Amino acid sequence: MMPKLKEFSTMNLREHAVLMAGYNRWMNDKVYAAAARLPHEAVAEDRGAFFGSILRTLNHLLAADLIWLHRFARFHPTRFEALEQNRTTAPPTAIDQLLHDRLAPLQAQRSELDARIEAWAGCLTDADLDHVLVYANTKGVVSHRDFGGLLMHFFNHQTHHRGQVTTLLSQVGEDVGATDLMLLLPQHAPD
Repeated sequence: MMPKLKEFSTMNLREHAVLMAGYNRWMNDKVYAAAARLPHEAVAEDRGAFFGSILRTLNHLLAADLIWLHRFARFHPTRFEALEQNRTTAPPTAIDQLLHDRLAPLQAQRSELDARIEAWAGCLTDADLDHVLVYANTKGVVSHRDFGGLLMHFFNHQTHHRGQVTTLLSQVGEDVGATDLMLLLPQHAPD
């Protein structure tokens, strides 16, 4: 089921974050449903992708999201209430960390996190986005970056690696179906 979104005549960055959070959940639901139709061995098989298998790529997406949300929760002055669990829970220590070796628990954590991302995106304000976030990456390198830009990176990264997963699924005969963000945009009446 596609999420229902309000019509945007002009979309600001906050509205775009809400749109992308809905797209993230919608696509993850589709990807995990397709992966669940495969035997575990097919999901875990190394297929030569950046992170090897479908399972490891999905683990990477979850690990990266947890790392970014931890940074957003700890280092942004708003201290987003929707991200309280991310603030108080240690994030993965590496982007290739295997968080779950089976699809079902990975999917359960992904689903819970997607709901949290949607709640958080819905609470963002324009003032929240106009901030420089100071954080360290997993190697300890400190960066000072525009939070709004980091937010766009967060969602773009998800789309990038889900594209890899949809290709891997397609190669084993599983069709995820339509994936275009355009499908979530409202149709406008002609002038």
